[in-house]
Amino acid sequence: MTKVAHQASTPATANSRSSSIDLSKRDLTLDLARVFCVLLVVAIHLMMVGVGVGQDGQLIATSPVDSPLGIQPWFAGATWAGQIMPLFFVVGGFASITAWRSMVRRGGTASDYVRNRVLRLAQPALPLYIFYAVVISVATLAALAPELLSIAVQGAASPLWFLAAYTLCQAMVPTMVGFHTRRPRATLVALVAGAVIVDSLRHLTGIQEVGLANLFFVWLFAQQLGFWYADGWFAARRWWQLVLIAVAAYASLVPMTFTGQYPFDMLTNLNPPTVPLMALAIAQACVLRLLRPALARLMNTHAARAVVFLVGSRLMTVYLWHLPVILIISGALLLIPGAAPTPGSAIWWWSRPVLFVAVLLAVFALSFLVGRWEAPREITQTPPASVVAIAAVLAFIPSLLVTQYFMNLTLAIIGSTFLAASVLMLGRWRTRATVPA
Repeated sequence: MTKVAHQASTPATANSRSSSIDLSKRDLTLDLARVFCVLLVVAIHLMMVGVGVGQDGQLIATSPVDSPLGIQPWFAGATWAGQIMPLFFVVGGFASITAWRSMVRRGGTASDYVRNRVLRLAQPALPLYIFYAVVISVATLAALAPELLSIAVQGAASPLWFLAAYTLCQAMVPTMVGFHTRRPRATLVALVAGAVIVDSLRHLTGIQEVGLANLFFVWLFAQQLGFWYADGWFAARRWWQLVLIAVAAYASLVPMTFTGQYPFDMLTNLNPPTVPLMALAIAQACVLRLLRPALARLMNTHAARAVVFLVGSRLMTVYLWHLPVILIISGALLLIPGAAPTPGSAIWWWSRPVLFVAVLLAVFALSFLVGRWEAPREITQTPPASVVAIAAVLAFIPSLLVTQYFMNLTLAIIGSTFLAASVLMLGRWRTRATVPA
């Protein structure tokens, strides 16, 4: 059964501390876009996690389908703007090709790049998988309600699909940059064709697992747009051309969704990823470029830079841990009389901004414990290419399994084991010293 995951961005490329950032060589508007994507994900999840006490005093825990946000009549239409994961992969593509070219200029290899990027994803994911393994084990031994535990764990782990998709994209950067350099247009066409074929096969056969192949085609397409953005293609377009392209991209969603071929709700199109997300990626890349002058002015202020650098230095921690923290805080509020209003009530909606601040503060406090796994660290020599490839696969598999089969104790243990092996292989590899003749 394929999991329908909900909004979640994207992070993984903003790990540097502000003190080490050379502002002259960064497009700060992209850092702002990346931070915005993640904070929007946190806000959306806060409006989708409905945990509270009903008027009859009974516990209420809504599912994503009947969440206070999900049942709003305008919600599906709002996802055409609120589904910002394609934008995150576009921005990630810009950062990736920039980092790859910088590494090549310094004499780095494809193995160096993949090792560095996969390690940045596997390291912060490892303590989260260990956390799930411990929590599920303790809850099972304590004989807590298995159905409630399952719903809570599956919901909290839903953003992990991103790790599978982003690990795949990062591992493919050297190859995809090569395609982009040699045949940029043909590469985009091939990725679109592949996604259309995958979606067609999924619809014809009814086998949802076929759609997992679009982890490759859809997200690599969005990443390729980031390559084009970095090369100045969007900057070379006039403003009205970008508007026309964005309008055409959004307009293409109408026949795709109103004919029933794809869901109207763009969050439902997330897992497995589908062709409409490609249209969103094009439109969002154009909108990002159109907004760049305004975003640049904003990033010239000290306040905006401070927020972006503070959140950006902990972006993976915020992304990976915000849902567990939301559930923990929501559970704690149940113990305080009157602190957990009925989901969907006026009081509940007004409590969301307060809870948003509380969640961010809690995640930042947690980052002092787990943030060390996100920060870059001095590492040993790059292992052989075969070892890097195996480690990348080990980092990819756990989150792919969670995306497909939902988080449980078995997958938490598998993830902890595979990620630990990947981190050790990538971060602790030592080569034998050459013995003088």
